[in-house]
Amino acid sequence: MIALALLLFILPALTARAEAPSAPAIRIATFGSDLTRSGPGLLLRDILSGKDAQVAAVVAAIGATGADILLLTGIDHDHGLVALSALAERISAAGIEYPYLFALRPNRGMATGLDLDGDGRAGGPDDAQGFGRFSGARGMALLSRYPILGAEARDFSDFLWRDLPGARGPDPMRPEVAAVQRLATTGFWEVPVRLPDGQRLRLLGFHAGPPAFGRGRRNLDRNHDETAFWAALLDARLPLAPPEPPFVLLGNANLDPFDGDGRHEAIRALLAHRALQDPAPRSAGGPAASAAQGGVNATHRGDPALDTADHRDTPPGPGNLRVTYVLPSSDLTVRAAGVLWPPPA
Repeated sequence: MIALALLLFILPALTARAEAPSAPAIRIATFGSDLTRSGPGLLLRDILSGKDAQVAAVVAAIGATGADILLLTGIDHDHGLVALSALAERISAAGIEYPYLFALRPNRGMATGLDLDGDGRAGGPDDAQGFGRFSGARGMALLSRYPILGAEARDFSDFLWRDLPGARGPDPMRPEVAAVQRLATTGFWEVPVRLPDGQRLRLLGFHAGPPAFGRGRRNLDRNHDETAFWAALLDARLPLAPPEPPFVLLGNANLDPFDGDGRHEAIRALLAHRALQDPAPRSAGGPAASAAQGGVNATHRGDPALDTADHRDTPPGPGNLRVTYVLPSSDLTVRAAGVLWPPPA
């Protein structure tokens, strides 16, 4: 289970009216929905059936946040956004209208024709640009109450891993892999949204692969570098123009600042970046779950109130972690922040 990380903020032009009751605020959230199935078309089937318990739970959770802009990760992608449109209709029936939708084909399931994972066979799910059993598996999607300026979007999903300064991979002894291996497991997006006052807010979306699983250090190194990509972009250390503020970096880094697997220094550096601010959204349910579940949670260094994911608690864990983030640019004024993880009561 991954909880919704929710942020409310106001844009710089509105800060003078921050204390006024009528001052508008923008609610933005990210949610690891896990709306994925074993093959193409199956998610659409389950959404349309009206009987799938997981789909109903996702719709209810989204309805509870009232987010104006929502980034979903872990949702299967299809041509024409048919499944996403069907999901938006279900959400509309729950009381929230998202007339604007955006999604691009993810790297997950995108065939390379190579044996990327080194198991001696090509064509497996871990031989795709990002792990996926079919093209479009576990992609990302934006849902918005405000116009999404898709024609102005920048897609960095084809950025090669080897081109990241200080990259930890891919294997330099396999030049044929280095020539094609993309860094993003799912995708790297910059998508502008036009707000009611005419300002543009740029959304920087991503969903990194997990640092565990796989062969050798490949996933560990890739997860680190997917997070490090954003710091390099903000620092103008890439052959890509940095995003113009205001912007919000959001999604699933699959990396906790202190606990679980992974190279924690990458996310700690991003959270401390001068171009960003960390509102540290909290919940009451996180600490309650950590205390009730025990196990490896008792060994964690991080504050359980910041957790956004409920993983296995028995050793080796990793237990509950903070892996999803909503990080506004430093020029934005944060009004409130939180994680939708209700306590047991």
